[in-house]
Amino acid sequence: MIIRIVKMTFKKDRVNDFAELFEARKQTIRNFQGCTHLELWQDSVLENVFFTYSHWSSVAELDHYRFSSFFKDTWGKTKALFAEKPKAWSVIRKSTTREDH
Repeated sequence: MIIRIVKMTFKKDRVNDFAELFEARKQTIRNFQGCTHLELWQDSVLENVFFTYSHWSSVAELDHYRFSSFFKDTWGKTKALFAEKPKAWSVIRKSTTREDH
């Protein structure tokens, strides 16, 4: 399994545009072959900073999504809203912990 984390910083006046775009497209992303999990996170202090957190069955399936026409269209619309260059990581979980409260 591959975990993909993408950090995106948006122009402050375009945050709602991004939220609407994500809302409209999230189900298609979740249903893409190989995607087993998708979340959207927002920074707790900087309201214009978001992260997507997704799980993919394999690098090949992530790449299939990243090179799809759906992704290219979505990413093109998303890039137009950026205030800064995005950062992305593909990682593999090495361990898990359970925190008791």
